[in-house]
Amino acid sequence: MNAIQLNAHASAGFDAKLAQTSALLHQAARDYAPVAAGSATRVSQASSLGAEDMVISHLINSLPLDIGIFVLETGALHPETLELLSRLKASSHVPIEVFTPRNEAVVQFVAREGKDAMYQSIALRKACCQIRKMEPLARALTGKQAWITGLRREQSGARADVPLIDTTDAARVKLNPLANWTWGDVWHFISLHQVDYNPLHDQSYPSIGCAPCTRAISLGDDFRAGRWWWEDEAAKECGLHVNRSNSLEKEPA
Repeated sequence: MNAIQLNAHASAGFDAKLAQTSALLHQAARDYAPVAAGSATRVSQASSLGAEDMVISHLINSLPLDIGIFVLETGALHPETLELLSRLKASSHVPIEVFTPRNEAVVQFVAREGKDAMYQSIALRKACCQIRKMEPLARALTGKQAWITGLRREQSGARADVPLIDTTDAARVKLNPLANWTWGDVWHFISLHQVDYNPLHDQSYPSIGCAPCTRAISLGDDFRAGRWWWEDEAAKECGLHVNRSNSLEKEPA
């Protein structure tokens, strides 16, 4: 049974949710339109190439909207994820920007701490995330006044209060157009519109990050149980989605 067959069950309010999502994306394109014809967009989607983000990219392309799309290629992604990235770049009308970590920083970190440093301590795992995710993200968001994520309230307890429009970061607005979608809604949309997705989803990977830090989960496990599974639940964070209103750093998409 593949991920569509297993998960594609729309909630009762799906049509209203889709309309709300589309309206928010249209609003983002209007509010953060380029200042001049041909200039860079002031809003971009941060795509992890997960199911949620493939839905958002499909909407940006199909509506169509003047919203950028970028991917953080950490240098440690699964082959399946890299293949999906290649397919998205080939099929998307919107150019896909790819940001990679500084090679020298990666080389020095691995030489100093070892290729399996992330398993040794939370501090080392976060240091790896800083090099492979956070620094490239900072470059990707330079000049942006807003960014779009695939965060959903259903993903974890830490995300239960994710708003559609998050203004807690003074630097830029974060838009979460799928905040109130269910996992079933996501897969219903994928099935309905034949959206491409990572085949790892068919192998019980609901949440997919870097290969060393992601594994399949068992039926009944928490949605994000396969991410940093060796750590205490309270420590599962990398910093991509920081709640500026308090000290809690929420997990990456």
